Amino acid sequence: MERTKGPLSVTQLNDYLKMLLDGDRVLSDVWVRGEISNFTVPRSGHLYLTLKDEEGQVRSVMFRTYAMRLPFTPNDGMKVLAHGRVSLWGPSGQYQLYIDEMQPDGIGSLAMRYEQLRRKLEAEGLFAEYRKKPLPAMPMRIGVITSPSGAAVHDIKNILGRRFPCAEMILFPSAVQGVEAPEQLKLGIEFFDATKLCDVIIIGRGGGSAEDLWAFNDEALARAIAACSIPVISAVGHESDFTICDFVADRRAPTPSAAAELAVPDRFELLSWLHVQLSRMQTLTLGRLTQEKRILQQIASSPTFKRPERILDAPRQRAVDVEERLDRAMKKRLETQAVRLSEWSARLDAMSPLAVLSRGYAFVSGIEKNITRAAQVSVGDRLRIRFADGSVYATATDREGVEKDHDEEK
Repeated sequence: MERTKGPLSVTQLNDYLKMLLDGDRVLSDVWVRGEISNFTVPRSGHLYLTLKDEEGQVRSVMFRTYAMRLPFTPNDGMKVLAHGRVSLWGPSGQYQLYIDEMQPDGIGSLAMRYEQLRRKLEAEGLFAEYRKKPLPAMPMRIGVITSPSGAAVHDIKNILGRRFPCAEMILFPSAVQGVEAPEQLKLGIEFFDATKLCDVIIIGRGGGSAEDLWAFNDEALARAIAACSIPVISAVGHESDFTICDFVADRRAPTPSAAAELAVPDRFELLSWLHVQLSRMQTLTLGRLTQEKRILQQIASSPTFKRPERILDAPRQRAVDVEERLDRAMKKRLETQAVRLSEWSARLDAMSPLAVLSRGYAFVSGIEKNITRAAQVSVGDRLRIRFADGSVYATATDREGVEKDHDEEK
């Protein structure tokens, strides 16, 4: 800016100061240590905060592009190391620190990132016991994700060969530390989950420093383990070392050797168990045979077995009893019906015309018609006269007392 004799406007002054600050080599690449206060995150996603110490403070901003890369969540009271550049915001006339990188200070960056990720995944339920899958009793294929040159793979191979030699170990080689390790470890989990080449997965490495084990604290790797349909055993570090993988895996082993012992049964224990079961089966079988033999002897010595025909005695006696009851019932029924038949026969005999004829009466009828009155007979008609012992035929030669009756009817 060229110097002028007249007064500067506020905007010109701010622009000049901004130019000076932006052109300063120290202020364009600076690290600042301080404590966060007045921390806010508006909807834009930018982070606004104040860095302070015992004697001063500076307003700071971290734009959303850089904030998305943070491996931890800042908050008030946290001590941090912030990297960026110092510049001036014209509208307010205040200088501020434009942060492009930030990490926790004091308790250590790795420890802060570890604790925040652990709390986050625990809150999402990735460590819950109900999500843990049981290990198979006798897996025949063991997937191992570790370094092919490390001691872990040899320890696992030796343990599997000693405890359960029929099991096959399938190695997915991966880096176990460094920048590329988290992605390779995650690819191993996804490979076994997609191909279903194994029954259980061991992921791990030997011990080391927190920095050496940091690949097993990767969030993407933890989520891949949680989503895996195959049971996963985490074997990272030594007894006192816990990683995020240990929390999210279905089982945790303090060492790779311990993981191999968890994954497969001991063949000698299996053989011992089989011998015990065989002995129990033999004892139970002999006991059952003895019991069945005793029952068979009782049956063989029973009277029924010696004389099988006696089995039919009871059914035969029941059949005789039924036959006798049926016979008695039939006779009684016939007697009853015979009495009723006699009664009806007597009634019919009493009403029969033959019974009347047997008392000396006769029954007269015409040859072609029935005759019930004398007026129905004419002189010369042929008549049939039926007696109790037979019939005779006659011809009407005269009528008596008929005309009068006939005339009266007319």
